[in-house]
Amino acid sequence: MEWYLYPAVIAAGFACGFINTLAGSGSLITLPLLIFLGLPANVANGTNRVAILFQNIVGVSSFRQQKVLDFRRGSLLAIPAIIGAIIGAQIAVNLDEETLRRVIGGLMVVMLIVLLVRPKRWLVGRPEMLGKHPGWMQLLIFFFIGAYGGFIQAGVGIFLLAGLVLISGYDLVRANAVKVLIILFFTAFALIVFVLNDQVRWFVGLILAIGNMFGAWVASRMAVKRGAGFVRWLLIAVVAVSAVLLLGNIR
Repeated sequence: MEWYLYPAVIAAGFACGFINTLAGSGSLITLPLLIFLGLPANVANGTNRVAILFQNIVGVSSFRQQKVLDFRRGSLLAIPAIIGAIIGAQIAVNLDEETLRRVIGGLMVVMLIVLLVRPKRWLVGRPEMLGKHPGWMQLLIFFFIGAYGGFIQAGVGIFLLAGLVLISGYDLVRANAVKVLIILFFTAFALIVFVLNDQVRWFVGLILAIGNMFGAWVASRMAVKRGAGFVRWLLIAVVAVSAVLLLGNIR
């Protein structure tokens, strides 16, 4: 890799880490960049997980220091997501990518409507749900979200936020904290699958991780300081752009 590409990779990592920590779909920035650098799509998919792993280590640490992370309940919800992620990573090379993009793009449009029509649900959550043990429906939903995250990663944060707010009852700030915890757990297991299949290039992955970690640290501080209202508007922007990118690339 030429020397002048290092700042570009770190900058892309920062943008990815920032967007991922506050919303999701940051990998829509880094995956095309890794492919542009000459990595095959499946290797880019695996290499990107290195940066995601370190990004979420920083995010979890920062949210925990700021006392907004529900570690116990988040760990319970991470269990089905981990199982799903291992399965998703195993089938990552076999699923039709265009069909997947079409489905995800459509879901993004639906989510954008929900964000706009029912803003209060995202701002205050449902506190009465937080004291309850996760039911089988929640566990099943997080299994499927984990399977998607294991498959391609891009956009998984947005689906996790939807599950954590609309189903589990968190407000957006606390949902973001739990989200990065769940992604940290299942990314570790998905990364192992990609490593065993020789689909990780550690050097570029670690360079990318420098930017991701810094972006995650800045975003986690901003999420707590600016509150759920700010996060919701950023999420609306990210979901809208993601839907356009995913649906616009379908031929």
